[in-house]
Amino acid sequence: MMVYGLLSLRGLRTTATLVPVAAGMAMASGGIYAQESGLESSSERTVTIEPRVSITETLTDNVNLSSASKKSALITEVSPGIRMNIAGARLKGYFDYALNQILYSEGASPNRSQNALNTFGTLEAIDNWAFIDLSGSISQQAVSAFGTQSIDNTSVNANRTEVSNYRISPYVRGRLGDWASYDARYSRAVTNTDAAGTSGFTTVDGVVNFKGDSAFTKLGWSADVSQQRVDFNAGRATDADRFSLGLFYSITPQLKVSANAGREANNYTTLDKQNFSTSGVGVDWSPSEMTRLSASRDRRSFGDAHRLSFEHRTARTAWRFSDIKDASATPNQTVVGSLGSIYDLLYSQFASLEPNPTARAQLVNAFLLANGISPNAVVVSSFLTSALSLQRRQDLSFALLGVRDTITFIATKSESSRLDTVSTGVDDFNRSDVVRQRGFSVNYAHRLTPDFSLGVLASQQRTSGVSSLQDSTIRFLNVSITGKVGKQATVSVGVRHVISRGTSPYVENAITANLIVRF
Repeated sequence: MMVYGLLSLRGLRTTATLVPVAAGMAMASGGIYAQESGLESSSERTVTIEPRVSITETLTDNVNLSSASKKSALITEVSPGIRMNIAGARLKGYFDYALNQILYSEGASPNRSQNALNTFGTLEAIDNWAFIDLSGSISQQAVSAFGTQSIDNTSVNANRTEVSNYRISPYVRGRLGDWASYDARYSRAVTNTDAAGTSGFTTVDGVVNFKGDSAFTKLGWSADVSQQRVDFNAGRATDADRFSLGLFYSITPQLKVSANAGREANNYTTLDKQNFSTSGVGVDWSPSEMTRLSASRDRRSFGDAHRLSFEHRTARTAWRFSDIKDASATPNQTVVGSLGSIYDLLYSQFASLEPNPTARAQLVNAFLLANGISPNAVVVSSFLTSALSLQRRQDLSFALLGVRDTITFIATKSESSRLDTVSTGVDDFNRSDVVRQRGFSVNYAHRLTPDFSLGVLASQQRTSGVSSLQDSTIRFLNVSITGKVGKQATVSVGVRHVISRGTSPYVENAITANLIVRF
């Protein structure tokens, strides 16, 4: 069965251009429609638009991140931006974009600009049946895991580049009478980079799922069909087709077990597709609304794959742990449409305070801003690849919310190796068969007054390969004071200390001052 066989793989540049534009246009048009038709109630606004301007001054003693020829510089960063939240009847989502213009003191570096985008939206095209997901992100990330790592995007670092990700995914879901439900989804994702010699790629997925009941109340069945193509600009295209049949059994309303078996055909390690048998087992346990556990293990063509997730929250704490091993095109990259680990953690924690998703998102953003906490803190940086890789990644996050004190903790451990051994693409796996990364980040925020807070952030990342010469460690400490000035402005002043050891050693100290005005 060809899920997307009739759909062309051409026009990748057009897709990359149109997806974010379409997302912004859809959100804007949805907001205009909601406002003009009077759907906005007195208690909740359907569309909120918040323009802003951010100005940051950074005085650093090592703008070029060098151990031998340090260069001091004063850096001015002017960042106009806009945030849009939409909670319409058919369209829900957010759009956040900023254009960062970076100006260096004379002789430090040529001035440059950077884009920052995070957007996600879901459009209900046909009532309770057809939907479209649109998402996009633009961020700065490392080209190589073994190159110079930097904390700040304004540092002069040839190992940093701008990466954009756009995704469009229409899908339908419904029921086939009283005996089964179905979900059919097509998605196209495009990733592009600005770095010369690095590889962008396109991923096309088609998935059809069926779930049904049996004559036995607690027993159900499932059938899944999927196709995927990942095409690297500087590598080759790989294809994978999968089909599986499964059974699931509800031991109790809170505990469900499942098993599946099927076939897989892919060309991960050969020029032509090879066929393999697959099988898997899983368990889902939700003893309460505060605790959830999900685990699965599958036998795949490349060996065992698994997925484990655990979430638990109390009145003042939130815990998350995940352990995933699977094929990946983007090692350690944040999921498009995610606002970051800290944001997701607090969003879950605030569920008991505010059940409405839109109001809760505003509550989380206000809390992060008031306490000077970055919502999308990255513990382990992603890096660019030119072929499919096999990755195991473990993530642990924790948040403790006190009356005046907040502590957040994130830890990540990952191990990646090349899965597509046929590809001739050039990346870090040409230098090392395996890339290991682990790191942690601790953020402490203390409320000094109703308007001002003290923040302390400490983080560490370690990277290693097959050779000890590829080992590196970067440590970062930042102390800042953040507060409100009037109703629309937020200011922060901070100092940071960075130590990098190993492949690219350097030490940097900097003083920063930031002003954000929202309109």
